[in-house]
Amino acid sequence: MRDLTSDTITGAVISTMRDTKDPRLAEILHSLVHHLHAFVRDVELTEEEWAAGVDFLTRTGHTCTPTRQEFILLSDVLGVTMLVDALSNRRSVKSTQNSVLGPYFREDRPEHSDAADISGGLTGTPLFFEGRVVDREGAPVPGAGVDVWHSDADGHYDMEVPGRTDPAMRALFRTDGTGHFGFRSIRPASYPIPGDGPVGELMSATSRSLMRPAHVHVLITAPGFQRVTTMLFPSDDPYLDTDPVFGVKQSLLDSYDTYEADAGPRRGLTDEPYTLLRRTFVLEPHPAD
Repeated sequence: MRDLTSDTITGAVISTMRDTKDPRLAEILHSLVHHLHAFVRDVELTEEEWAAGVDFLTRTGHTCTPTRQEFILLSDVLGVTMLVDALSNRRSVKSTQNSVLGPYFREDRPEHSDAADISGGLTGTPLFFEGRVVDREGAPVPGAGVDVWHSDADGHYDMEVPGRTDPAMRALFRTDGTGHFGFRSIRPASYPIPGDGPVGELMSATSRSLMRPAHVHVLITAPGFQRVTTMLFPSDDPYLDTDPVFGVKQSLLDSYDTYEADAGPRRGLTDEPYTLLRRTFVLEPHPAD
C-alpha cells in the first residue's frame, strides 16, 4: 500500500476495514470515509484549512463539561440532530412529533407529585401546565414517565443561574390513571444558544442568529410505546422561523394563554397574571417484532 494518490487513497482506506466484524459498523465507516474524502476533493481542502478544522473540533471537545455538550450543540446547528430524528422517528400524523433533546437535560432531576411547583423559587410569570398522555385511540396511558424542563424568565436554565446548585424548572412526573400530569412553574423566555465557544464562532462567521424561541421540553417514556422527546413553543414567538437548531414544527406550536389573577381556570391560585398551557401527548406503539 504505497505511492497512494488522491485517486487511490479512498479505496485503500476502505480496504483496511474489510475485516470489520460488525456489518453495520462496516457500512457506516465505509460510507463515512467515502463521503469525507469526496468532500475534501470537492472543496480542494488546503493544509491550512484542514488544520483550522482540526483546531475547531479540538476546541469543541475542550468546551464540553458535565453541564455543557458543545458537540451536541454543533450537531444541532448543522441540522444533523433533526435529520437523525426525522429518519429515526417516522410517525403517524396522529402521534406527537419529536424535536431535539438539547444540551440541558439532566439525570439528577427530582420526581414530583401532580401539581407540584417546580420553579425553585425563581421569579417570573406563573405557568400552569396541564398535560395528558394517551395512545393513538385516545385511551389514557397511566404510569408514563414525563420529564419536563425549561428556561427561566431571562432565558437561563437552572445550571446557568448564578449561585444556583439545586435543580429547578425541571422534574419527573408520573401520569395518573387518566393519563394526566400537571405542574406549576414560571413561563420560559426566548434565549440565545451559547455563543462563547466554537459553535458561537461558527454562528458568527455565517451571520446566523443565536436566538431560540421559548419552549418547554417534554420527554415521555412508557412500556410498549416509543419514547417522545419534544418541545412546545408559543405560537407567537418571534424566533420560530429562525430557530438555530431547526427544532420547530407546526404541530408543536401552542397558545400560551395568559389570564388575569382573578380570571380563567386557575383564578385564585396566584395574585398576578398567569399563563396556562394545556397539551395532550399521543404516543406511538413500538413496532411489532
